[in-house]
Amino acid sequence: MEALITILALLFVAFVALGVYATVKVAKAAKRGVDRTIDHARRTVEDTTLRAKSFGQTGVAGELAQLRLSLRTSMRATQEALHAGAAEDASLRESLDLFQRLSAHGRELDEDIKRLEREPDRAHVASQLPDLRHRTQQITHSADALRFAARDRARRFAEDDLSSLSAQIDMEAGALRHWTRADGVDEALENQVHGAGGAAGPAGSGQGWPAAGAPAAGAEHGQTWSGAEAGPSGRPQAINAPDPRGTTYPWEKSTRPETTS
Repeated sequence: MEALITILALLFVAFVALGVYATVKVAKAAKRGVDRTIDHARRTVEDTTLRAKSFGQTGVAGELAQLRLSLRTSMRATQEALHAGAAEDASLRESLDLFQRLSAHGRELDEDIKRLEREPDRAHVASQLPDLRHRTQQITHSADALRFAARDRARRFAEDDLSSLSAQIDMEAGALRHWTRADGVDEALENQVHGAGGAAGPAGSGQGWPAAGAPAAGAEHGQTWSGAEAGPSGRPQAINAPDPRGTTYPWEKSTRPETTS
């Protein structure tokens, strides 16, 4: 009886612990989802505000907003392109590492521009604009180079895959139409036989149709005109194609080799 009570108590504790663990996991997942939603909403608000400032304000304030907007747009687009391509192309992992280092400089520049937006001395801010423009151009140019290279690489692999697939389909289509060659050979043989029979039969030269049951010319040596097996009607039969259900062709692209060429 005591053993049964102990087992029940242990099961109860296990179920309670499992329930607490599941509750904590669900709470953390929900918190991450809320955090992502808040971050996305905050970025959207900031981008909208920057666009409004860049178009609605003139002078130093409008140019600072334009620099921040250009920086954030370029960095975000590059990040999305690299993360999307790294799942299929292992070579982009090194590009992601380089982008992380570039992101550190981008965040530093963004913070510097934000501080200057709150700077009351407009003359000091104006004196800093040439350096801010230069740094923004450097970072956005590097980010754009990574993004364009990743897209060109993905497009090149897609074109190579399509060319290879087209060649394989052409070969398969030719293999599926192999009976056309056999039919052409049969028609040529039949025309030759008719021509020989019509010319030699009436003349009585003794070279007419072969006797019934006589083997065809070259048959005793195992020679045939076609690689197809003859059927009951004497016509070559199509080679049995493999069962298409036994072979699968996945649509997903295979992971690309880790090369930079």
